Amino acid sequence: MTLNIFISKIQDGSMKSIHSGDIKDVNKARTNFLLKNNINPDDTTLVRVKYKGDNYKRYSTVDDNHRGVGIVRESTIDCDAMVTLAQNHALFLPLADCVGAVLYDPTKNVLMVSHLGRHNLEQFGGIASVEYLIKHHNVNPENLKVWLSPAAGKELYPLFAFGNRSLHEVAFEQIASAGVLLENVEISSIDSAKNEDYYSHSQFLKGSRKDDGRFAIVACMTK
Repeated sequence: MTLNIFISKIQDGSMKSIHSGDIKDVNKARTNFLLKNNINPDDTTLVRVKYKGDNYKRYSTVDDNHRGVGIVRESTIDCDAMVTLAQNHALFLPLADCVGAVLYDPTKNVLMVSHLGRHNLEQFGGIASVEYLIKHHNVNPENLKVWLSPAAGKELYPLFAFGNRSLHEVAFEQIASAGVLLENVEISSIDSAKNEDYYSHSQFLKGSRKDDGRFAIVACMTK
């Protein structure tokens, strides 16, 4: 199997509905982005993150019955991370400022896309994501390949609960402490709070960005 990861930019449009009446534009942007990268929207499942309650370690494993959920048909799953075992089943995660972590075991063909924001990391979501793969899919963490998406850096988005460190730093520390080899973790060098090719919700709220929106990552396994 080959792991494929794609990242949208502002020019691709917002990848999440955040304003009344924008859903048609969002759906069009998602479809165009997926097709541009040779991914079938019917084979894509949305990782829909909901900020509700006090649990930010909600994980789901999806199968062929979930292809298209949240993309071409109604969302039915709220979770912080999603796992697929199938080739050509893409997982789609919109992001504001947080880290999108892609965890992949090439020996078992197990793929997880995990949302690691402030709430998740304060509950040690980086560790919990790896532990879910160990418990539910018998993954050896030393076999995992991990990629961390563009995210807001500590200069403009410090994590106060972690001594003002960055999302990337804390996510990396947690994933490594769960047994993932340091050399198997790749961290994007892009600070989305500074790089205006990407949406940043925090910078929009501060008045530093004209437009609010979400960029997205999508990951899938292909032969």
